[in-house]
Amino acid sequence: MKTYIVIPTHNEERFIAKTLNSLVSQTLMPKKIVVVNDNSTDNTCAIVKDFIHQYNFISLVHTNASRDHMPGSKVINAFYKGYATLDKDYDIICKFDADLIFPKDYLEKITTSFKKDGSLGMVGGFCYIQKDQNWVLENLTNKDHIRGALKAYRKACFENINGLKPAMGWDTIDELLAQYHNWTIKTESQLQVKHLKPTGNSYTPKARYKQGEAFYSMRYGFWITLIASIKLALLKKQPVLVIDYLTGYFKAKRKKHTFLVSETEGKFIRNLRWKKMKQKIF
Repeated sequence: MKTYIVIPTHNEERFIAKTLNSLVSQTLMPKKIVVVNDNSTDNTCAIVKDFIHQYNFISLVHTNASRDHMPGSKVINAFYKGYATLDKDYDIICKFDADLIFPKDYLEKITTSFKKDGSLGMVGGFCYIQKDQNWVLENLTNKDHIRGALKAYRKACFENINGLKPAMGWDTIDELLAQYHNWTIKTESQLQVKHLKPTGNSYTPKARYKQGEAFYSMRYGFWITLIASIKLALLKKQPVLVIDYLTGYFKAKRKKHTFLVSETEGKFIRNLRWKKMKQKIF
């Protein structure tokens, strides 16, 4: 199976070399890697160009977006700038962050999983962050969810869900829609990926209401939004975020923001969310 990788980057000079080194050292090599320079003002491009001189399957494209690290739209728009340069002769398409160190067998293991199970639409490992000289599981990790930092899709699944939504919550919507289209999702706990920059570290205050807006756009409804808001705020150890999330939800509802899923998909998503919550309780 052929694997293509797109890596959006913005001022990642501290990490991008480590990420690329881990990918060019895989036991099963990717066929293509596209790094998307999104308005970087540091040495990110120069570092990537050094890799391009050594590896002919790596390329670099440029885009200019907001300097703010706004979650959702910025990174997916950058992803599509890279994706547009690729042909469609792939079996697996990956959207990876530029601050990860992958184990050497990462691509081999996820490819094996796709080969073994034809119903598998998405697969990924777990993110670990460094604390006191030790690598520990990042607290936002959920065993049923693949982090947005390391998404890998079977081509047919990626096409079924119509790709990635350029909005906050894209990395939840993709999994919900995959299940709507009868694809399964698998997390590989043994694949421990080092996450060098913990999630959300560079988000600006402008993003404070985005999560609540995302819950609205996914047609969660109030009660699922409330439960999801409390859970996420507690995981981030910032209970006050519940207020921001709910404020964002009601702002989106008042302004009648565009939904990211259809009514039928929304009903499926709500039923699926309630089902999983009941399973965890009982």
